[in-house]
Amino acid sequence: MDTEHEREHEREREHADSPWQFAPDPVKDVVLDAKGLRALAHPVRVQLVGLLRTHGPSTATRLADRTGLTSGATSYHLRQLAAAGFVEEDAGRGNARERWWRAVHRSTWVAHAEMAEHEPEATTAYLQSVAAVYAQRTQQVLNEYPSLPRAWQEASDMSDVPLRLTPQETERLRDELRAVVGRYRRDTPEEAAGAPEGSERVSLITLVLPEPGIPAAGNGTGPENGDGNGPEGEA
Repeated sequence: MDTEHEREHEREREHADSPWQFAPDPVKDVVLDAKGLRALAHPVRVQLVGLLRTHGPSTATRLADRTGLTSGATSYHLRQLAAAGFVEEDAGRGNARERWWRAVHRSTWVAHAEMAEHEPEATTAYLQSVAAVYAQRTQQVLNEYPSLPRAWQEASDMSDVPLRLTPQETERLRDELRAVVGRYRRDTPEEAAGAPEGSERVSLITLVLPEPGIPAAGNGTGPENGDGNGPEGEA
């Protein structure tokens, strides 16, 4: 007899047969250059771009309500993002009193190591901004956790697994994780239209990072002894 459990595995196999590539799309995505990196090196701007991508076009006032900022602050950051090419005015929605904004790209990508060599301060500021937005989003979900349906409580996960790896092994682990993610349904309007009942937007945040304390290049041959508390669980 065909059970729901068997049907679910069949759906998983179907997704595994046609994975999407965990790589930037030159049409839909943006790969940051130095100018773009500096423009996004602020947690509010990272957050605003993310909100527009997730929830669609909005105004400075509406975004202020979501972020807890003033409309003047969100308006300023939106103008800076527009100047850098990350958002644009949605002329079809706006009027003389209120401007609507929309995201230009689906997602953001950056060559961390390469940019860190040429723009170390901007790269650090950008990555710290992304980490701050991840932390804020996580806290928001945890605040709602007690009221989530039991099925979503049981499906959720926060994990901390300390490993001892070489850079090459770590890179392979990262690529293997991306390959697994690529087997599942991406949150796009096209995929959402055919998603099964009960599907919701799920945020998977991966942090594959060495422990603090690894000597800088040229100052040692390996990591210092740690206490076993590694980082949890990428733009």
